[in-house]
Amino acid sequence: MAAVSASSNLHRPARIRPWQADCSSAAHNLQGPAGRKTDAERYQGRPSRRDLGPGKGQRQCRFPRTFEITGGTHRTTGPRGTIPTCNGSTFVHILSSITRYWRTLRHLRPEQIYWRVYLRCSQPSPDHSPAPPVRQPFVGWALPARRRPSLIGPTEFCFLNKRASLDDYGWDGDSLETLWRYNQHYFDDLNADGGLARASWHSALIESWLRNNPPSTGTGWAPYPTSLRIVNWIKWDLEHRQLSAQAVQSLAVQARWLMRRLERHLLGNHLFCNAKALIFAGIYFEGAEASRWLDTGLDVVEKQLDEQILPDGGHFELSTMYHALAIEDLLDLINLFAAAPASVRISINETRQRLAGKVPLMLAWLDRMCHPDGEISFFNDAAMGIAPSPHELFSYASRVGFAANHAQEPITYFQHSGYVRLQRGPAVVLADVARIGPDYLPGHAHADTLSFELSLGSRRVIVNSGTSNYGVGPARSRDRSTDAHSTAVVDGQNSSEVWASFRVGRRAYPLDVRASSDHLGVVLSGTHDGYTHLPGRPLHRRTWRLTDHELLIEDEVTGKGIHQVDILLHLAPGIKAVSQSGSEVHLVDTTSDASVASVVSNDATTIVIEPSCWHPEFGKPIASFRLRLTGRADLPQKHTTRLSW
Repeated sequence: MAAVSASSNLHRPARIRPWQADCSSAAHNLQGPAGRKTDAERYQGRPSRRDLGPGKGQRQCRFPRTFEITGGTHRTTGPRGTIPTCNGSTFVHILSSITRYWRTLRHLRPEQIYWRVYLRCSQPSPDHSPAPPVRQPFVGWALPARRRPSLIGPTEFCFLNKRASLDDYGWDGDSLETLWRYNQHYFDDLNADGGLARASWHSALIESWLRNNPPSTGTGWAPYPTSLRIVNWIKWDLEHRQLSAQAVQSLAVQARWLMRRLERHLLGNHLFCNAKALIFAGIYFEGAEASRWLDTGLDVVEKQLDEQILPDGGHFELSTMYHALAIEDLLDLINLFAAAPASVRISINETRQRLAGKVPLMLAWLDRMCHPDGEISFFNDAAMGIAPSPHELFSYASRVGFAANHAQEPITYFQHSGYVRLQRGPAVVLADVARIGPDYLPGHAHADTLSFELSLGSRRVIVNSGTSNYGVGPARSRDRSTDAHSTAVVDGQNSSEVWASFRVGRRAYPLDVRASSDHLGVVLSGTHDGYTHLPGRPLHRRTWRLTDHELLIEDEVTGKGIHQVDILLHLAPGIKAVSQSGSEVHLVDTTSDASVASVVSNDATTIVIEPSCWHPEFGKPIASFRLRLTGRADLPQKHTTRLSW
C-alpha cells in the first residue's frame, strides 16, 4: 500500500475525543471552540497598515506574503494577501513547527534528500518506442495469492470499503481520496477471487485505462501504482494470455518510465515494489533493454533484502500488514523465476536462492503474529483486507514449495523485530516491545510502544484500534496516537511524536526487555523512554505475567513530579464492560451475555468505561468500548491490573 505524501498544518488541531474522530458523522470544527471567531474572521474587512498610512494600524511581520499559518488562527488579511500577525503565540507556533521538522528530518539518510530533490527537478518524457519482444515460453506459473474482488460491476469499484463508479468519477476523481485512486490504478482485481468470470470486464477496463491515462500524467503514473499495475498485468497475462498488443506496448512504456522514477527518496516497501516490477518486466520481455530492467531490479532487491527482512524473519517496517505484503512479493518473484524460460534462469538463480532462504522465517513470523482467529494483530499501520489473508499466503507458499511451520511455544520473542507472543492455556498475548520502525522510514509507525492484544480461545478480547485511513486529519491522528492503543498514556501525550499522515518527530525506544517462563507461567517486561522529554523525565515500564487463568499487568512510571497516568484497555467489538464496583468490571458477550473475563484494578484505581472504535479494515469503523484507569500523583506511580477468566 502506498504511503501517500501529504502536507501538514503548522497549527495543532483542537483536541477531539477519540471516538468522535471515527464513529460519528458529525463535522468537527478545528478552528476553535464553538462560537469563537478566528483572528482571520475578526480582522476581515479592516483596513491594513498600508491603507492607514505609515505608523498606523496593526503591526505586521516581515514574512513573505505567500507564507500562511493554517489552522484558522493568528492570521490577518490585507490587500496583498494573508499575513501572520507578529504576536507571541504565532512565534511559539512557528518555533514549535521548526523544531518538530528538525526532529523529523534529522533521521533521514542523505540519499533520501538527494533523490527527493532530483525527482522534483527531473521532468523526463515518456519513451514511446516499440516494446521489446515478449519472452517465450513460460511454463509452470502457479496460482498466486487471491484477494477479495474489488471490481463489483463492469465499471464499479469498492476500495477501502467505499464504492464508486468509473462512469461518475473517471480515473482521477478529485473528490476521492488519494489512496482510493491509487487502488483504482493497481488492477488487483485481475488476480482476485473469481477473476476468470470477470475476464471480459478486465479486458475492457484495461482498454479504458489505456485511452484515459496518457503516459506520465495523473495518479496512475506515480511510481507505486505503476509498479503494482505492471506486476498485476503480467501475472494476469501469464495465467490467461489475454493482454492486447496495445497493453503490451504500454507495459514497456510503463517500465521505461519507472526506471527513471524509482522511489529512492522513500526506500522501504516502495522501492522494493519498484524493483519487483522491473524484474517482472525484465523477465516478461527479452532483449538488451529488458536486460537493463532486470539487472536494475535484481540489484535493488539484492541490496535491500537483508536490510528489509530482519534476521528473525520480520519486515523492518514492523507492520504485520506490510509483512504480509512482503511475503507476497517474495513468493511472486520465486513463482516467476520458476516459470521463466531457461534463457534467463542463470541470471536470476542466485537471487532466487536468497529469496528462498528468507521465506520460511517470514512465514513463521507471520504465523506467530496472528491471533488464533487466523488474522493479523494490529501494530503500527495494520488492517485486514489489504494484503492477502494469512491463510491465502500459507496456501500460496505451499504451491511454490514452502511448508508453513505452525509450532507454538509458550514464548516466542522476535528479538530483532521487538514483538513477543505469550501463550498459556486458552490465552494468547501479542506484545509490542519494539522500536517504532527504521529511524529513516517511520511513515507507518504508531505511538504504540508497550501495547498489547489478547485473545481467549479464538476470540479477541483486548485490541489496538487498527487503521482507518491514510489521509491528513483527526481520524488519522487518532489511529496513530497512544490513546488508541492498549498501553499507558502519560499527561495525555503520545509516546512517539506522530504527526501529519506519515511523519514522526521524537521517537520512543525500548529498553531492558526481558522474557522468561517457568512452571507457573510466562513473564515479559520492558521499558520505553518516549516520555522523557516531559518534566521529571518519566519512564514507563510494563510487565506482563500470564498464567493459565489470568493476565497480570504491572505498569510503573518512574521519574519526578506530578503526572497523570492513564492505563487504556481497548475491548474488541462484541464485548461490553459491566461495572461491579469502582475498581472492577466484568467483560460480557453482547449477544449471549456470557462472561468473558473480569478486570480488577488491584490498587483500587477507578475503572472508567468509555465508548471507542475499532477499525478491522480501512473505512470500516465498528463501535466498541475501552477501559480507562487514571491516576494523578507524584512519580513514581505503580498500577496493577488483573484480567482473569
